[in-house]
Formats: sequence, structure tokens, C-alpha cells
Amino acid sequence: MDDPRAEIALLLRRLNVELDAVAARFAELHGLGRTDVRALVAIMDAARRGQALTAGALGSAVELSSASVTALVDRLERVGHVRRVRDPEDRRRVALEISDSAMSAGAEFFGGLQRDLVAVMGDFDEAELAVVRRFLQEATGVVAGHARASGPPVC
Repeated sequence: MDDPRAEIALLLRRLNVELDAVAARFAELHGLGRTDVRALVAIMDAARRGQALTAGALGSAVELSSASVTALVDRLERVGHVRRVRDPEDRRRVALEISDSAMSAGAEFFGGLQRDLVAVMGDFDEAELAVVRRFLQEATGVVAGHARASGPPVC
């Protein structure tokens, strides 16, 4: 391929396909659906940022109606992956927390992948890592925009 940018876009597509296969394998092993896994990741990411995720925010993150989010949270709570926790400062507000068992299952399944990805980056210097980080952040924004776009794709 002559255009390195087009080649990188194709490599990203391939990476996405492989990451999707890993997530699908995790979902199958744990009796989860795609949206269940997306929801768990959204809850974990919010926790890493030090934020409490409400059902409404989860609905926005995974693009579900409030009735569908309620069913999703009920299902994840029933199998012990999440719990609803009342905000101590505002008892009307309920946040979602991922359970220790769900965190353990994720760490056990994805830990090797995380370790291997970090190892792959071992030969990258700080400047290269900064470029990769910036690219991934910007590319993720572009992909998210396309994922949430209404109407037919623009060619």
C-alpha cells in the first residue's frame, strides 16, 4: 500500500476486529451480551476517573433507553457484576459500582492481554508513547463520532 495513513487505518480496523473477538470470548465465557460488556467497561472507566456512574450516564455511554438500562442493570446486578449504591450526600442519587468478583473476572481474563500490550510498548520512548497516546485519543473520538452519528454514513 502506498499511503501509510490508509495502511494505518486498515491496521486499526484489524485491531478492532481482534479486540472485538477477545471481548466476545469474555462475554461468552461469562454469559454476557455485547452491551453487558460495554456497560461493565463504562462503569470501570468511570471508577478509574474517580466518578460515580448513574444509570442515566450509563444509558448515554451505551446508547440505551432508560427502560433498557434498567433491564441491563437489573440483569448485571442479578448475576453479581454490579450493585446500586446510594449517594451518601444525596440519597435520591444512585450510582453503579462494579463488584469485586466482576473486577477479578476481568483482571483474570484481560490481565495477560494488558501485560502483553505493555510489553509491546517497552521499546517505545516517551516521545513515541506521547504520539501514540495522542493518536489513539483522537482516533477514538473520530470512531465514537461515527458510532453515534444519525443517518447513513457519509462517504
